[in-house]
Amino acid sequence: MSEIIRRIIKSPTAPPAGGPYSQGVQVDRTLYVSGNIGVDPQTGNFAGSNVTDQARQALKNIGEILKAAGCSYKNVVKTTVFLQDMNDFSAMNEVYQEVFSDRHPARSTIQVAALPKSAKVEIEVVAIVGDIKEE
Repeated sequence: MSEIIRRIIKSPTAPPAGGPYSQGVQVDRTLYVSGNIGVDPQTGNFAGSNVTDQARQALKNIGEILKAAGCSYKNVVKTTVFLQDMNDFSAMNEVYQEVFSDRHPARSTIQVAALPKSAKVEIEVVAIVGDIKEE
């Protein structure tokens, strides 16, 4: 049986994990990035009070964690978006499209009762580390 490699991913340019979890965990070529809210890592405050600003910052934070693992948004194969209010779906989707404009990962979007720090949105991703051949 071959050995499975597990690596903890940390990015100093993304907000630190807010509890007993990692920003990301790589298992062989699969990278799991924990849920990110729209907190600016420099200030510790939300990037804005609306879902657009918070989604944009959450995706930026995810991009920094992907970079720390040697990946980019093009490596993302699955996302999960948690919304505080499903009425924000269209606004979130516009920001999401800025990042995932030509390679659309599989996605689930869910309205939840509450998010950490009363965030408007939280996003988590799964990515494949290394070169990906598109068909």
